[in-house]
Amino acid sequence: MIDWSEYAKFFIGLLAIVNPIGIVPVFVGLTRNLTDSERNTVGLRASLTVGIVLIVALLMGDSLLGFFGISLDSFRVAGGILILLMAISMLHGGMSPAKQTSEEAQDAEEKENIAVVPLGMPLLAGPGAVSTIIIYAHRGHGLTHYALLLSIALALAILTWLSLRAAPMIAEKLGRTGLNIVTRIMGLILAAIGVEFMANGIKQLLPGLS
Repeated sequence: MIDWSEYAKFFIGLLAIVNPIGIVPVFVGLTRNLTDSERNTVGLRASLTVGIVLIVALLMGDSLLGFFGISLDSFRVAGGILILLMAISMLHGGMSPAKQTSEEAQDAEEKENIAVVPLGMPLLAGPGAVSTIIIYAHRGHGLTHYALLLSIALALAILTWLSLRAAPMIAEKLGRTGLNIVTRIMGLILAAIGVEFMANGIKQLLPGLS
């Protein structure tokens, strides 16, 4: 089990990566032709997808790395680069291509069922979130450690559901400027996390540099 501050940092970092507030404009746009009840159902399914993806990554991440023969330190560097790229896009007020390309955005407009793909994954629980939870899973051992990470994943799914349920109100209250400010703040947090992941990975891969 790691220090409590590390769990807090993990929660904040994962919240910044998933960024349920930043996804509000996309969610409102994709569900604009739905009734309130239908929109809430889509939000619930997307939130469940977030929770399931994060839990599967937490429990199966180690096996996946072993299957492909990838060391944790190499994965830290790759995950850090991915998160840093996402952060740079967020600092510019946009959405990273790592989450959704323009072609995928167009395809999403034409999908009838958008809750799981693209909303749940990759827009919310994308590669950045999966990388982060796998890396943090290796920072501790024991049932308590995994129970805490599992609780954080579930809490994030609940927060995502609350954000999507209140999406029309959030979009109206914050407006485009307010949402961009939130996105940029989250991007700054992500940039710091990405740099830390890369630094720790490089330090282990190239100990002579430390």
